[in-house]
Amino acid sequence: MLQDSILLIGGYGIVGRWTSHFLRSAYPDVPLLIGGRNLAKAQEWAAELGNAQGLEVDFSTSDLGLGDHNISAVATLFMDDRVSALRFAQSRCVPHISISPGIFELGPEVAAYMHNPSAAPVVLGTEWLVGATTVPTLEFSKTFSRVHKLVIGALLDEQDDFGPAAEVDLERQTKAMPVALARRDGAYYWRRDADAMARFRAVDGTEMEASALSPNDVVGLATVLDTPNVQFNLAIGESSSRRRGEPISTEIIIELEGEDHYGQALRTRHAIVHPQGQMPLTGLGVALVLERLTGLDGNPATPPGLYFPYQLLEASSYFDRLKQAGGSVMTLEG
Repeated sequence: MLQDSILLIGGYGIVGRWTSHFLRSAYPDVPLLIGGRNLAKAQEWAAELGNAQGLEVDFSTSDLGLGDHNISAVATLFMDDRVSALRFAQSRCVPHISISPGIFELGPEVAAYMHNPSAAPVVLGTEWLVGATTVPTLEFSKTFSRVHKLVIGALLDEQDDFGPAAEVDLERQTKAMPVALARRDGAYYWRRDADAMARFRAVDGTEMEASALSPNDVVGLATVLDTPNVQFNLAIGESSSRRRGEPISTEIIIELEGEDHYGQALRTRHAIVHPQGQMPLTGLGVALVLERLTGLDGNPATPPGLYFPYQLLEASSYFDRLKQAGGSVMTLEG
C-alpha cells in the first residue's frame, strides 16, 4: 500500500474536497497533504478528512515551502501560472496532474515535460470534467467502424456552485480567448463570431443556446478517433432536472455520426449526468487519475510520459466508479 502522501494543491476547494473525499473513501490509509495559500482552510479540511495534514504552499520557492515531506503524487487544482508545482513534482520524480490550463496555455507544461521527460508522468488534465467526456465517448465509438462527426454539448446549470477557482478558469477560457479550436473536414480551425454560436438539445429535449469551447477533449478525441469533424459547445442555463422541479444536475451530450461495422450509417446520442453538478465528476476524475498514476488501483504505477486522462482511465472501471458516485449514463434518441 502507498505510504507517501498525495499532495492536493487547492485541496480545500470544491474540486479538492471531492477529490480527497473519493480518495479517502477508497483508500482510508493513504495520507493526504492538503495544500494551498490559506493555511487555516487547509488545516480545517485536513482535520475533517483525517489522516491528512494541511500545509501552506509557496509557489515562489523550488520546494513549494514543503520541506522534506515524502510525496507520491501532486495534483494542482487551480491555475499555476509559474508551473512551480509541475517542476517540483519533476524534481521529486513523482507524477503530476493539472486541470486548469486551457488548450491555448499548454506550452509551459509541455515544455517542462520535454526538458525532463524521464522524470515522472505528467498529465494534461484539462479535459471536460477530467475524463467524464472522453472516456465515455471512446467507449461509445466502439460501435462505429468510422466516426465522421463528433459533437459534444456540455450543460452547466447556472445555479451550480463552481467555486472561485473553477469560475476563474471558465472566465479565462471563455472570455480571454474569443475563439475556440475545432476540426472541420480534417483541418483544425478557430471558431469565431457567428461560427462560435451553437445549439444542442439537453437530456429532456430542450434546445439550449451554447458557445464554442475548446478543452483538450477536442484535440485528444480528434486524434485518437481520427475524426474529421469535432466540436465542443458549452451552455450555461437551466438543467433538465431543475426544469422538472428537482435539484440541479450537469449534463454532457455526446453525439456521434459515422458508419457501423457493416458499413451502414449510424448515429448515436448519449448523456453523462450527475445530479450534484460538475464538481463531483471533476473530483472523481482527478482521484481516478491519481490512483492510476501511483498504482493504488493494484496495477503497476504509470511510467514517465505525457498523458491525457483518457489514456490512463479504463472504461469499465470508470463507469463502475461513476455509478458509485451517483452519476449515470443515458442512451438518448437520435
